[in-house]
Amino acid sequence: MGGFFGAVSHQDVTLDIFFGVDYHSHLGTRRGGMIIHDAKDGFQRQIHSIENTPFRTKFEKDLSDFHGCSGIGCISDTDPQPLLVRSHLGLYAITTVGIINNAEELIQRYFSDHGHQFMAMSSGKVNSTELAAALINQKDDLVSGILHAQEEIDGSLTLLLLTEQGEIIAARDRLGRLPVLVGQNDSGCCVSFESFAYHKLDYHDAYELGPREIVRITADGFETLSPAGQEMKICGFLWTYYGYPNSNYEGINVEVMRYRNGEIMARDEVARGQLPKVDYVAGGPDSGVPHAIGFANRSGKPFARPFVKYTPTWPRSFMPTNQDVRKQVAKMKQIPVPELIEGKKLLFVDDSIVRGTQLRETVEFLYESGAEEVHMRSACPPIMHSCKYLNFSRGNSDMDLLARRTIQELEGDEGQQHLEEYADVHTERGQCMLKAICEKLGFDSLGYQSLEGLLESIGLDRDKVCTYCWNGRE
Repeated sequence: MGGFFGAVSHQDVTLDIFFGVDYHSHLGTRRGGMIIHDAKDGFQRQIHSIENTPFRTKFEKDLSDFHGCSGIGCISDTDPQPLLVRSHLGLYAITTVGIINNAEELIQRYFSDHGHQFMAMSSGKVNSTELAAALINQKDDLVSGILHAQEEIDGSLTLLLLTEQGEIIAARDRLGRLPVLVGQNDSGCCVSFESFAYHKLDYHDAYELGPREIVRITADGFETLSPAGQEMKICGFLWTYYGYPNSNYEGINVEVMRYRNGEIMARDEVARGQLPKVDYVAGGPDSGVPHAIGFANRSGKPFARPFVKYTPTWPRSFMPTNQDVRKQVAKMKQIPVPELIEGKKLLFVDDSIVRGTQLRETVEFLYESGAEEVHMRSACPPIMHSCKYLNFSRGNSDMDLLARRTIQELEGDEGQQHLEEYADVHTERGQCMLKAICEKLGFDSLGYQSLEGLLESIGLDRDKVCTYCWNGRE
């Protein structure tokens, strides 16, 4: 997906940008970038691949080359950025997070209207951030340009823009699908995707942008350039999986939500009389652990860690793009604790079940390690649709999703007309899907959190949370 961090101060911000961006490394593994502005020497920029080396290691050697009192940086799971753009609006740096589903249409329109060209990447595609900048540049000022780009883009666009005056303009996407937060200290201000990133740098919470809102940030403070809209559809999956435990979005902490989510799952399962007799409740490391702790606390079953994830050489959350390598890495990461597996009945809670490709290996690994039973629970409902608003998934089709693939196997194309029924695991079709997945992956039982339970655990009005990946509703 990606994340960003920016800062403007009366002091040099190089280290703040370096550490602030590094704290977004859980959001992507492809590229990282930093650009610092100095009033005298202008912009200094560096972009590196971080596919094999973490951001911190890759950029540490560049720190001596950076200096300035304003800057932005990013973790990008897509295209190289930040970009440096010169146009009639001036010279500025820009980094974006989001997705442009209608990129080809916009590019062709831009060609026909302006007769201009784009720089092509090695894949032949146009850099999404460059396309966003081209849309911004169609207007007479940056604010109008950003609003224009957000309206034209099918998908979402959240961005940071660093001007040659050393100011940052931050814009949250039109429906607030992702967060943008402003921090402040005695020397200046920062802006970030993740709030904990600036807490560790001694900034305090100052402001959270609303949907569509555009804010100018300087060393002396911040001001709204374009007001927030009324409608919000923040991504519910941020709390379930993508967000870091220390983060807060719309005032709701990720870790606290996950405890509450697990408690609600256990509460509902006990009420239905469906809680199996198990020796331990465990979480799929690492994001499934807090959900499991909540489940264990409410169910009265002891929490344990029957296997742990070996992270010293594979520290990042995401996995390589090659599926064979992904499988091998997943296998190498899982280190069993035989004393907590042999002869035991285990209930695992994972943050989600997306493609299911690694779950089979996990279950086989547990049985090979001596488990008597393995029960699986997902902390969110069955995922029925690939996200079309954020660049979350590398999948090529909805049929890459375990639930959709299973439905196709059960009923063919007819089953795809009954997704809402399949998504409710208490219906006849929902039960058939559960049984089929259990047989396919080797679970003794399988359960999903309900959409109602998930929304209860988040605590926002359901109209303010995007649930598209679960129920397909816009």
